[in-house]
Amino acid sequence: MDIPLRDPADLDELDRRIAAERSAVQRERYRVARLALGGMKTLDIADKLDRSRDFVQTWAYAYRDGGIEAIRPKPRPGRPPKLPIEQQRTFVERFKQGPGEDDAVCTYRGKDAQRLLEQNYGVSHSLRGVYELLHRRHLSCLKPRPRHRKNDPQAMADFLDRAPLLSSR
Repeated sequence: MDIPLRDPADLDELDRRIAAERSAVQRERYRVARLALGGMKTLDIADKLDRSRDFVQTWAYAYRDGGIEAIRPKPRPGRPPKLPIEQQRTFVERFKQGPGEDDAVCTYRGKDAQRLLEQNYGVSHSLRGVYELLHRRHLSCLKPRPRHRKNDPQAMADFLDRAPLLSSR
C-alpha cells in the first residue's frame, strides 16, 4: 500500500500502542497502519493478520486521512438509562430501607421494586430490567429470608423438644 507517513514519530508511537493495547481488534488496527507504512501490500497484510481486505483498507486509509487519532476507538454512547443516575441512588437507598409499616410484605421482591419505580419515579421496567438495575447498583437477590416479626425462637425450641418424631429416644 502506498500510505505516506504523516509524522516521523508515528512509527514509534504505533509500535508503542501495539505493545500496550489490550484489545485484540484495536491492536490489529494499529498493526494494519504499521504494516502499511512499512510498504506491505493490502493482500499481504490481510494474509498476515488473517483479516479481510476491506478491514485492511479501512484502517490503512483511516490512518492516511486522519493519522493515529483516526484509528483510536470512538466512544459509543448507548441508550440513556430510563432512570437517571442520581435517581438510581435514591431508589437504591429507599430499597435498602425495606418495606414500611403500610406495606404488606416483610421484604422487597422484584415485583415490589417495579411498583416502587412506577409509583415514585414514573418509570416502568420489566422484571429483568429491575434485577439488572439492582445488580448494577451492587445489590444481590441472594440473601437469606428475613425473620418474620411474629417469629418466636422459644416456641420453635419447645416444639422440637416435644415433637414425637424428632425425639432422641
